[in-house]
Amino acid sequence: MSTPLETPSDDPIALLRIWIAEATESEPNDPCAASLATATWNGYPSVRMVLIKTVDEDGLSFYTNAGSRKGQELAVNPLAAICFHWKTLRRQIRIEGAVSMLPLGIVDHYFHSRSRGSQIAAAVSKQSAPLESRERLLEAVAEYARELAGEEVPLPADWRGYVLEPTSVEFWADGKDRLHDRVRFTKSQGGWLSERLYP
Repeated sequence: MSTPLETPSDDPIALLRIWIAEATESEPNDPCAASLATATWNGYPSVRMVLIKTVDEDGLSFYTNAGSRKGQELAVNPLAAICFHWKTLRRQIRIEGAVSMLPLGIVDHYFHSRSRGSQIAAAVSKQSAPLESRERLLEAVAEYARELAGEEVPLPADWRGYVLEPTSVEFWADGKDRLHDRVRFTKSQGGWLSERLYP
């Protein structure tokens, strides 16, 4: 396993991808799961786990229902933070930046790459809205599946993709006696600036 914080890279996105690749080898479940923090227009925060689907020079992408709480909060306050934590590696990465929507063509392609069951569930779910009972949800899923028998599941009108463009990326590695190793990258006009932080 590499120890990139000994000699930090000047490219935090490349380093992020290396850590995700290493987590893929060690984490038993969902190495790309991360907490996503959003806030209302007046700063009231909320956080939940999401699956990060791509990491590249454009940023980190995820998908959700635009009517969900996170979707509504991003609509009025497009600033967010993401945190990966890999217990087996004793590492975490904190990322902050602005969020924008992905083109619908990309959203449609991703949506139809999911299993049919996941597509139907996403189409039926009014994410974050009150639900009278789980039985009603399962009935609605079964009913929609019957309606679409043999047909492609249409992209739901409120299904969206988002990309967070990082302005700050902090790498954290566990250290003996809690002398953890922390390196923060901050985006500037000339590229990325890095600095080591006290644990």
